[in-house]
Amino acid sequence: MRIGDAAAAAGTTPRALRFYEERGLLPPPQRTATGQRRYGPDEVAHVRTIRELLGLGLTVEDLRGIADRIPLLAGDPQPRCTNTDSASPGSHVIAHRLAAIDPEIDRLTRLRTLLAQRTGRT
Repeated sequence: MRIGDAAAAAGTTPRALRFYEERGLLPPPQRTATGQRRYGPDEVAHVRTIRELLGLGLTVEDLRGIADRIPLLAGDPQPRCTNTDSASPGSHVIAHRLAAIDPEIDRLTRLRTLLAQRTGRT
């Protein structure tokens, strides 16, 4: 399928697909004889996984560090996501992101408590 169709199937835009390719998150796709990008179901699944990981709070830079592992997550995420071995590729990316999320949760919880107290909505 062409880039517009692949982007629509993945829930994104052609511009995003080009961006992911430029950043090394998405391998360069096959090209038609006229040079147009051509995508299949595997590439669409790959893009969906990228979008899911970005939605979970990982950054493009985080994903660049584990770009070679994204196809594994796209294929069967459950077994590969449960690996807690600190030497496992990508484990440092997840540990770093979790370490950044926890203080934000604490900050927002304190903010919510203060706001509720201030407005009498405890």
